[in-house]
Amino acid sequence: MIALSLALLIDRLFGDPDWLWRRVPHPVVGLGWLIGRAEWHLNRPDWSERRRRLAGTLAILALLLLAVMVGAGIQALFRAIAPFGLVLEAVVASIFIAQKSLADHVERVERALDREGLEGGRTAVSMIVGRDPDGLDESGVCRAAIESLAENASDGVVAPWFFYALFGLPGLLAYKMLNTADSMIGHMDDRRRAFGWASARLDDLANLAPARLSAALFALSAGRYGFAAMGRAWAVARRDAPHHRSPNAGWPEGAMAGALRLALGGPRRYGELEVDAPFLGGEGRHQAGLSDIARGLRVFRRFCDLLLVATLGLAIVFA
Repeated sequence: MIALSLALLIDRLFGDPDWLWRRVPHPVVGLGWLIGRAEWHLNRPDWSERRRRLAGTLAILALLLLAVMVGAGIQALFRAIAPFGLVLEAVVASIFIAQKSLADHVERVERALDREGLEGGRTAVSMIVGRDPDGLDESGVCRAAIESLAENASDGVVAPWFFYALFGLPGLLAYKMLNTADSMIGHMDDRRRAFGWASARLDDLANLAPARLSAALFALSAGRYGFAAMGRAWAVARRDAPHHRSPNAGWPEGAMAGALRLALGGPRRYGELEVDAPFLGGEGRHQAGLSDIARGLRVFRRFCDLLLVATLGLAIVFA
């Protein structure tokens, strides 16, 4: 818990410094390379769907085992050189937590819309969402940025926190391997549907608890707008999350929708694929603006504050 508290502080202050990752590859890039090589060798189009599904299952299990072993080795090394190793472990853990980088990316959308207009906003939001931004108006760009902020608060902040808190660096690296695999191969297109099936299902399972914890933290964070906002955020998450196409993403997105009284989700396009998704908090405003991005970022920062306070509290309890 002490290392985790330090990791949250380090990430909040420094995030992912561009000067560093321009010179050396980010560890997630290495995870992606491993996943890409596994797919290249094992996702063979001449194999049956059943065989490709089995190959994908064995591949992700092997990659998770590798991540656990590497994490355990690094953790053992750091703990052998305590207390200095505690700081090193916190630095490594901070690399896989995305508080500052997530806020920075969403702020870039806000600035681009303000300074460069709709085309600048579309370009900026295309860096953080998978959908086609070309058909989005200004309100759509704002809502996409807020949805990405809410969903990635769970995947990029709470889930790494959760697995490190439970299992240390082995759990953190295994989660990042799984989450990266889901983003790379956990798609429903013809090429990846069978091979990425296990990665997608395991990622859904891994995020069950973090997504619901994220919704609770967003509901508490909505308290800056009054007790009614807290209750509304939790109520919308509980009511609308089951209707989301993902078993997890609807929880943080629904809580954010309730906190801001803003309808999120709804129909969208991913390349050639049209998704007729339901709205979360559909009774809220359907038109969003720059002020809504700013409000969402304030809720997110309160969210990060609460997570740090809870971690420090756990550190004191277990000291």
